[in-house]
Amino acid sequence: MTSILTNTSAMSALQTLRTINSNLSTTQDRVSSGEKVGKAADNVAYWSISTTMNSDNKALNAATDALGIGAAKVDTAYAAMDSAIDVVNEIKAKLTTASETSVDKDQVQLEITKLQEQLTAIGQAASFNGENWAIQDSASSTTVVDGFIRNSDGTVKVTTATFNAGSYALFDTIADGVGSNGILSAVMTISLTSISTQGDIDAFMTTVESALDTLTIGAAALGALSTRIDMQDEYSSKLSDAIEAGVSRLVDADMEEESAKLSALQTQQQLAVQSLSIANSSSENIMTLFRG
Repeated sequence: MTSILTNTSAMSALQTLRTINSNLSTTQDRVSSGEKVGKAADNVAYWSISTTMNSDNKALNAATDALGIGAAKVDTAYAAMDSAIDVVNEIKAKLTTASETSVDKDQVQLEITKLQEQLTAIGQAASFNGENWAIQDSASSTTVVDGFIRNSDGTVKVTTATFNAGSYALFDTIADGVGSNGILSAVMTISLTSISTQGDIDAFMTTVESALDTLTIGAAALGALSTRIDMQDEYSSKLSDAIEAGVSRLVDADMEEESAKLSALQTQQQLAVQSLSIANSSSENIMTLFRG
């Protein structure tokens, strides 16, 4: 039965066209944005996971940046430690020279004094962004941010690496341009005079050797921390890439698939429009029934 009031064919064709247009709009959005899940309504579970992981990845990247600051602090402290070792070795050489009976010990002391002043200068200069690991109280320790983790219960935590800077500080304090306490406290008290005996020189040599041993241990500890930071930095980079790739699998559109869908839907849209046009023309055909 044909009705001039209700065109069921046109209604069906129109519904089909609406569905095609809706799918076409979705596909076009995916092609233009590159995302198949761009908002919560697209897929609540995947959107929730991707939002959380993207947030964690940003925090991880921030921790990696902080790790770079920590690496700079370690490198600065290591440079000071390495330079201090060189200077103390020079003092050791001067003491060895002073063991020769014909050497003017007062002149040797002048050189040692300049080397002691250099040790103070090294300690003062070993500062990065206002933090100086070379001048620390013996009981102090410092931390370096090295990561960000999310626990299984949903809680988050920033992880740190601790370094007992006070145990390897060159000085405890520097007052009036002179360093005191710390690893080099005894070295700073070395003072030769013309009446210094070989026994005095030997005692100074023992002091220097003790300081060198501690400086070497401190430099090794800083080297180990530097290696840890480098490894953590590399791991953080790989972890960030893995998180990003994982999120991509959840929310990114398959552009090859979407391109194929786009072409197919555009063809379907043209056919649906043609079908609607045919359905609408059926009402016009009724007029021929009333023509004589």
